[in-house]
Amino acid sequence: MSSLARRAVAEMIGTAILVFFGCGAIIMDKFPDAAYHIFGIAIIQAVAYALAISMTMATSGGHCNPAVTLGLLAVRRIGLRDAFVYVVSQLVGALVAAFAVRTALPESVGHVLAYGTPVLSGTVTFSSGVVLEAIFTFVLMSAMMATVVARNAPRIGGFGVGLTLIPIVTIGAPLTGGIANPARAFAPAIISGNVTAQAVWWIGPIVGAILAAMVWQYVILERE
Repeated sequence: MSSLARRAVAEMIGTAILVFFGCGAIIMDKFPDAAYHIFGIAIIQAVAYALAISMTMATSGGHCNPAVTLGLLAVRRIGLRDAFVYVVSQLVGALVAAFAVRTALPESVGHVLAYGTPVLSGTVTFSSGVVLEAIFTFVLMSAMMATVVARNAPRIGGFGVGLTLIPIVTIGAPLTGGIANPARAFAPAIISGNVTAQAVWWIGPIVGAILAAMVWQYVILERE
C-alpha cells in the first residue's frame, strides 16, 4: 500500500472515531441512565478527538478534520493532491461512522435528534453562526499548530487539540453545536436528510482554520 493510501486510511479511521462518539454521545445523553448533558458530551468528544489524533498523527499528521487539512494547505504544510485525498477520506470516514450510529444506536431517539446533526439556535443568525464556528476552529487550529505541527511541540499526542473541544462544545453546543469540523456536521446531516444551514459548518471552520494556520506559521512560528 502506498504512503498516501495508508495516510488516507488513517484519516478515515480517525475521523470515523470522532464522528461516531460525537454523534453517539448526543443520542445516548437522552437515556435516563446517562444524562451527562452538555459538559459530559464535551468531555466525550474531547477524548475521542484526542485519541483519534494521537492514533493517526504518526501516520497522517492526525488531521481528522477537513478544516485542519485546508488550513495546513493554505500555509503549504501539505500538498494539494494530498489535501484532496485527505478531505475525501475524512468525509468517507464520517459517513461510515454516521451510518454506524444510525444502525447501532436506538433509532427512536437517533431519528428525533437527526443522529447528532447540529442545528442553529433560534437566537443565532447565519452570519453569527459562521463567526462563532470560525472562532471555535481558530482555537482548535491554534492548538494543532502549537502542539502537533510545530517541530518543538510538546510530546502530548493529540490531547492538546482534543481538550479544546471541552470549552468549544460546552459554550457552542446551545448555539451552533460547537462543531469546528465540517465532516462532523456533514455526515449526520446526509444520513438524516437534514442539511439546513450546512454552509455554517463549512465556511466558519475553514475560515477559522486558515486564519489560525497563517498566524502561527507566519508570526508565532516564523523562526521555523
